[in-house]
Formats: sequence, C-alpha cells, structure tokens
Amino acid sequence: MSLRSVLAIPASAVTDETVYHARRRLLGAFAGASLLPLAGCAEAEPPPPAKAVVTPAQAKSGFRTDEPLTRYEDITSYNNFYEFGTDKVDPSKAAKTLRTSPWNVAVSGECARPGTIGLEDLLKGITPEERVYRLRCVEGWSMVIPWLGVPLADVLKRFEPNSKAKYVAFTTLADPVQMPGVRFRSIDWPYREGLRIDEAMHPLAFLATGLYGKPLPQQNGAPVRLVVPWKYGFKSIKSIVEIRFTEKMPRTAWNRLQPEEYGFYSNVNPDVDHPRWSQGSERRIAGTGNRLFADRIPTRLFNGYGDQVASLYAGMDLKRWY
Repeated sequence: MSLRSVLAIPASAVTDETVYHARRRLLGAFAGASLLPLAGCAEAEPPPPAKAVVTPAQAKSGFRTDEPLTRYEDITSYNNFYEFGTDKVDPSKAAKTLRTSPWNVAVSGECARPGTIGLEDLLKGITPEERVYRLRCVEGWSMVIPWLGVPLADVLKRFEPNSKAKYVAFTTLADPVQMPGVRFRSIDWPYREGLRIDEAMHPLAFLATGLYGKPLPQQNGAPVRLVVPWKYGFKSIKSIVEIRFTEKMPRTAWNRLQPEEYGFYSNVNPDVDHPRWSQGSERRIAGTGNRLFADRIPTRLFNGYGDQVASLYAGMDLKRWY
C-alpha cells in the first residue's frame, strides 16, 4: 500500500489564516549565542495528575468545528518551521528540499516493543480520519485546519509503554543538507517536544499526515507531525523521526531556550500573557488581505477545548504550570 493511498481521504471546505511574528525578536537576541544547557532551565515536575475522565461523546464533539476553514494557500504559505528559515514565507520556499520518502521513526524508552519502523508500517491498519481543529500560535494568530491522520494513542499503544512511561518525547529531523535553517543556531537542534503520557493518549491528540484531502506538504511538517489543538502551535512538532517514552519530563526546544516565556505545558490560556504581549485575543487568518491587521477574536482557555481536556489539569495551578 502506497503512502499516498494511506493519506487519501475526502477534502472539506475552504477559507483563511493570519499573521504576526514576535519570535524573531527572541531569535535576534539569541542568534550566535551559545545554547549549552542553561542552569535552572529544567522545569520542576508537578504532582501526579488526577485521573481524567473523557467520554467518547465529549471527545468526538471536539473533532470538528463549523468555523470557516483557513484557505489551503494560506495554511501552506504562512508557517513557523525554523529548520527552513525564520520568516513565515521561508518554509514554503525552502522546504521542497525535504525528502519525505522513505521515512522511518525510531521508538525507544519505557516500552516493550522499541525499534525503528517505516511510516507506512507505523500507520498500517489504522483508519485515517479527518479532524477540523483550531490552531492557535503563541504569537497571537490562529487558523482552522482540516487535518488528515490517525489518533496518536492508536500509534503509541502499539509499542506497549510500561508503567514508567510518564511522558512521551518527540524529535524532528535535523539535516542541514535538506533543512537550510539547521545551519544556523537559532535553536539547539534538533527540535524537541513532549507531552505527558495522559495528554498523548487523549482522543484529541493526533498524528497528521495530510490536510485538505492531500498529503501533508513539506512546509507543514511532512510526512508526519503532531497536532495538539488545546496547546500553542509550537507543541505540535513537525517531521517526526523519533518517539521516546520517558519517566522524567523531557527537555523541549522553546522551554529550554527561554523557560520564562515558553512553559512545558503551553496550554492556550488567555489569562496568562506572554511576557511581551497579551494572549487575550488572536488574529484569525481568514482572507488574502493584510494578515497583520486581520480581525481579532477573543482567545478561549484550552483554545476552546476545555470540555474535552480540562480534567487533565484538575487541581493544577495553570499560571504556575503554564
């Protein structure tokens, strides 16, 4: 079975996205600086979570939204993928150098069935689904995207994580030949992200392999990326080559670079501002007009997925564990 056939699914509708960059100022401050591990960078781990209870009906209610979709042209031309450059248009121009087939993912750590597996085998036997999710960037813009893919939990369960697997760590490909941005130390490559195991097993957590009925474009994280719709977009790591089950909270790229600004959890929260801008509203990218001045809409806690995910954080101080 070809990868294209694995990804084929009917498309949805159409519409738009938004613009705003702020991380470039952060990169400017760090450009050229040594990114050796910083003392005190690691975030302390919170107490064990309460047992989350999510009914199938609650989960399914978050799988779609009737909000207007962001246009395919905007989703694929306005991206943060620093492996291909720090401007929004850089990935769409440079990512064509990324070779997405064959593609292998290495799985290791606290599980019974570690190993390296080809993408087609990783997805084999799991029925592809379409999920229409909101995407909220930490920079203050948002989109509505019709993803194609499979539930993350269905993939992770195949490797039989054991009782020590408290977290799941993910790593992006870092090849300076294919990815020109990796030649510059804007981030301590490779890009890394992580979730708590109960977050990773949540029904909304998704491995995307396509969008708008088509295979995922290189600039959007081909051939496989994470989508965690209740968290800021940088948590949805792209072009995954490694999954590791860990007992300790994994180090993640932006949290390691600037922990005061980017917490490990990074749940969308309008009541916790970024140190340099408000998170109370967002620019919904929806048209071909000036993205910088797109209409602002109020930001919702957990990006509007509170009914599905709030129980994951019962009793947690959401300002401390941002």
